[in-house]
Amino acid sequence: MRRKVALFCNVDEDAVIQSIDAPTIYRVPLNMLEEGLDRVVLRKTGFDAASLPEADLASWNAFLKKLEGAQEEVKIALVGKYVQLQDAYKSIREALSHAAAYNNRKLNLTSILSDDINEANVQQLADFQGIVIAPGFGSRGVEGKLQAIRFARENKIPCFGICMGMQCMAIEFARDVLGYADANSTEFNEHTTHNIIDLMEDQKRTINKGGSMRLGAYPCQLKEGSRVRDIYACEKIQERHRHRYELNHAYQKELEEHGLICSGINPDSGLTEIIELQDHPWFIGTQFHPEYSSTVLHPHPLFLSFIRTAIGI
Repeated sequence: MRRKVALFCNVDEDAVIQSIDAPTIYRVPLNMLEEGLDRVVLRKTGFDAASLPEADLASWNAFLKKLEGAQEEVKIALVGKYVQLQDAYKSIREALSHAAAYNNRKLNLTSILSDDINEANVQQLADFQGIVIAPGFGSRGVEGKLQAIRFARENKIPCFGICMGMQCMAIEFARDVLGYADANSTEFNEHTTHNIIDLMEDQKRTINKGGSMRLGAYPCQLKEGSRVRDIYACEKIQERHRHRYELNHAYQKELEEHGLICSGINPDSGLTEIIELQDHPWFIGTQFHPEYSSTVLHPHPLFLSFIRTAIGI
């Protein structure tokens, strides 16, 4: 069969590589290694493959052993507005999978449409060991996210808010703890009298021109004594962003006085990058997207810590 494919496609016989179905995408590189793909690529790019050592996939194999060998599950709810789309939140799903494997757990992830969550049925989240509040744009599904956040906060369930998820954490806290019933983001309600989330002044001048999003990597200074400082084990980090609205610093002092700490700050702009709740097992929101930098060999520390807390370690 290889000879026939090589003949009809005018390629070398050893360059015909089969790609059979695998139980996990992380086994595909091993299948490609068995097919000799690495040697073919090296040869065709001008390297002497015979003089090079065999590929060292020890770390990859160790991860795969954990991923496929985990017996116990960790049940996580992913609350978002795009969960009906197969590829939605793919990076978050994989980052959670990496972290679960490194904690010797099999990820049992349930996607929950935030539009469907309300005060009458939010109790369904009690079945989960951790809750992730997903990112997104626009007002649809936000009230359901706020219900989920309040449930996680009041019932001490580990909760991880990413981008808009972090913003919703701040809005929920302002409404239910600070007592600002109409607290909101100006993205959702431009007439709110408590604009916990808002555009910064320099953004307001460029919003109609485009280019108002904060994109790419930005530095973040971690507050001494904070949970995230312990998680990262360093005082300064750099993470990737993709968003427009920010936490309004006019409310920072009041939020912190009631226990919601701004524990990660951009040292150049003073913008809040991370919030965390005191007296809670794990309640952290990030304005950035930590899932973008989680890999098989280097799972992101925030996801590792979130899963570790969820399983009670």
